[in-house]
Amino acid sequence: MKFISNSLKVASVLFLFLIVASCGSDDDDGPATAPIRTADDVRADFQNLTINVGVNDLTLESIVAGQFWNFRIIVPASASSTNKVPLVFRLHGGATGTNVNAHKTTDCLVEPGFATMDAIIVSPNSNGIQWYEELNIVQVLALVEMVTVNLDVDATRTVVMGYSDGGNAAFFFSQYYSSLFTAAIPMATSYATSSQSGVVHQFAKPIYAIHGSDDELFSLATTQGYIDDSVAAGSDITFVVADGLTHFNSCDYVPYLQNAVAWLENTVWD
Repeated sequence: MKFISNSLKVASVLFLFLIVASCGSDDDDGPATAPIRTADDVRADFQNLTINVGVNDLTLESIVAGQFWNFRIIVPASASSTNKVPLVFRLHGGATGTNVNAHKTTDCLVEPGFATMDAIIVSPNSNGIQWYEELNIVQVLALVEMVTVNLDVDATRTVVMGYSDGGNAAFFFSQYYSSLFTAAIPMATSYATSSQSGVVHQFAKPIYAIHGSDDELFSLATTQGYIDDSVAAGSDITFVVADGLTHFNSCDYVPYLQNAVAWLENTVWD
């Protein structure tokens, strides 16, 4: 993950940049411009979506004309204007894969893991690119904003979580966009917490990291080392080892995610 740090100076303002770039002029001396699509167009389209209690699988045209975001929003019956609920922002694994339904795979881990918490769950599709690519940074920033503004979200109780590539993304957004979420739950991943110059990053928000002892893709020792270094630098990271679990049995991590939910409710949000 170190190789992306040099591009992050512009990433935080990318959404604003796209707003400006999409508003080209109709100068008579220049070529005809494509139809303008602004951030306000995206917001208006989101507001026109039908979002009911339960599972909603949705598609929204992004700020780039012809490019679409596909995402799932699960709304609990308890959510209302007088009962704001937590926001769980889930980022799926296998980000560079071509599974057009990857955002719909919430029933195995995420839903049972957060079953005791009446939360709005948002699960976007990566569109086949890593979560830290600029187009996905824009998608996450935009969805967090629109969901928080338009749905019954308690902005003081927001968490980003993910498994594998999604776990790396949970670390990433916790590091570079710490104002979006109050906590992070990365699972089955290995995120380098030091910069190219060797400076170890201190995360601003608490993290509950879960890792299988027999993970075949990301060694426990490597992940443990990264986290130990960041804790030594001042980060608040709880590290839990899932004894006997491998990388490819994500459904078996449900009890560990349930413990992370208890941590959220009793330690972070209490």
